[in-house]
Amino acid sequence: MKILVVCGAGASSTFVAHRVRTAAQRESRDVVVMAGTPGMVAAEVGTGDVVLVGPHLGLALAGVQHDAAARGAHAVLMPDDIFDDRDGSRALALADEAVTPAATTQRSPR
Repeated sequence: MKILVVCGAGASSTFVAHRVRTAAQRESRDVVVMAGTPGMVAAEVGTGDVVLVGPHLGLALAGVQHDAAARGAHAVLMPDDIFDDRDGSRALALADEAVTPAATTQRSPR
């Protein structure tokens, strides 16, 4: 899986990207994680499979989702407390959820 973590200037996304990379390594997973800005998604730079969007970019989410979808990627807004995720496991789980199809509920016939 390839993950792009974006924030306004790329600084806070660097911390999250490092933590996600570390979490993936702990789980022996083949994950590439980059940090950047929303403009990278529009420019097709490093979009990958999932774009994790900084919580302060909620107003820009629709645009990032549009640009990501055009490249076959999913964009997800990270929660406000994501910077408290010191080991990167929550952010990695968000990326996993974005690429995992939602479970469908099937009712058995009566």
